[in-house]
Amino acid sequence: MLPTEILDRLIPSSVTPVAEWEQRFPPRAMPAGAEVTRFAPSPTGFVHVGGILVALIAQSVAVSSDGVFILRVEDTDQSRYVEGAVEQLNRSLEYFGITPDERVGSGAYGPYAQSERAAIYDSFVRALLEQDSAYPCFCTSDELAALTGRQQAAKVPSGYWGSWATCRHLSDQDVAARLDAGAPFVIRFRAPYDGGTVRRVRFTDRVRGDIEMDDNRNDVVVRKTMGLPTYHLAHAVDDHLMRVTTVVRADEWLSSVPLHLQLFAALGFEAPAYGHIAPIVITDGKSKRKLSKRKDPQANVDWYAESGYPVEGILCYLQGLANARLQDQPWQQVLREPLRLEECSNSGQLLDLAKLASICREVIADLPVDQSADRLLAWARTYDPELAVQIGEDRQTLLRVLSIEATQPGRPRKDLATWGDFREKYGFLIPAAFTLVTDPADERFQPLEADLVKQMAATVAAGYKHDLDGQEWFEQVRAAALALGFAASVGEYKREPERFRGPLKEAANVVRVLLTGSTRSPDLYEASRVLGADEVLRRLTSLA
Repeated sequence: MLPTEILDRLIPSSVTPVAEWEQRFPPRAMPAGAEVTRFAPSPTGFVHVGGILVALIAQSVAVSSDGVFILRVEDTDQSRYVEGAVEQLNRSLEYFGITPDERVGSGAYGPYAQSERAAIYDSFVRALLEQDSAYPCFCTSDELAALTGRQQAAKVPSGYWGSWATCRHLSDQDVAARLDAGAPFVIRFRAPYDGGTVRRVRFTDRVRGDIEMDDNRNDVVVRKTMGLPTYHLAHAVDDHLMRVTTVVRADEWLSSVPLHLQLFAALGFEAPAYGHIAPIVITDGKSKRKLSKRKDPQANVDWYAESGYPVEGILCYLQGLANARLQDQPWQQVLREPLRLEECSNSGQLLDLAKLASICREVIADLPVDQSADRLLAWARTYDPELAVQIGEDRQTLLRVLSIEATQPGRPRKDLATWGDFREKYGFLIPAAFTLVTDPADERFQPLEADLVKQMAATVAAGYKHDLDGQEWFEQVRAAALALGFAASVGEYKREPERFRGPLKEAANVVRVLLTGSTRSPDLYEASRVLGADEVLRRLTSLA
């Protein structure tokens, strides 16, 4: 062990004793079986939807056991800190209804931002130094790069270990001399064996079951030059002092478990249980890969809010990814069910946007029309302000629009998967949002010639009657088409194409495009009821 005078130069003896931190953050008084979990993102960019999946699982494990769910911000890597990331994190958690019991500004086991816990970490780093489980390292980045090159040439594993860990073997005099010279240093964990054959370590993962892998041999950095800890030390100290019982995290950390178990043992802590969650993957050509922050916009949770997916649908879909037993249940039931770590898949879960859309259509269709209107307007105010003005001027029209062709009284139809779909699918029913079709040669009228398009529009408009029942309303369109020489049916047209100017459906398409702006739309008669006689005529005469 290093002499006291050297220890004091590395970490001053004035740090708070470890025992005092243990007294300040005692074991929690909780019912038997209660679990303490945490979601601990780093503010190094936007929140990944896979992180939300992890948070949902961690929260459910705590809630279903009458435990505690913590939000901890792991911001010790200041070089990668992204401005606004914490704000986006809080916004995302609120959007998804994830409500930690303890977080920054609320809770007895804080601070909950690691950048505010430096004094706590120093106490435990000092304890590691005092028991010779850590040592100072003065290697420069160039020296470490050269070390890696020599290891590659020698065909041995890269890393700072065994005889390759040069500072591990410095004498007290060498350490003192380098400190006297003002050499910058980090503190490294002393792995519990010095070279030799790598041992195997066994542990049980609550998602993956019994696992065996190589033990850690590397002397990893636990305290950086600027005085902040690395993730490895900070998470061990924090999970212990916050009395976390189960760590739910992404499977990218699975390979670090041997190191983390060594750290818990060296610090004298009881290790928590681990559950490593498989990543969300997408299809890329003929293969699959992890959903990427750099490549895939749908990795960003903001993408779902901006697109207007109803949050219940996203939650239902994510919970189905977590526990397959939930995938075929009604969405209302899924949201009432707890998530179980032991039922999580240990292989990547495929992001299926078509499945997500299907669930979201059910969610929107199950909402009362009044509620759908409120939520559509709330979404539009943030993400489509122009639409918000257009639909906010006449609530009764908006309610009629959402009710068109409804499968149940008081419920919207099932073709909205997102609030963002409204403009494309129903915007034509809002006069202020509709762009008149003024070109008879528009490709939407094909295969009809422009002159024939104008004739059909003018004929329907000339004799247009609005206050008719559905059959009578369509009959006036049919009569106009027959008067212009269109066949009454496709079959009739195919039998004698030379007699007709086209089938009836091509003539009716002129009316559909003029009224809706599309070749596909909801029922034209119901649409005309929402539009009203004046608006229908305005659109029918837009080619004149």
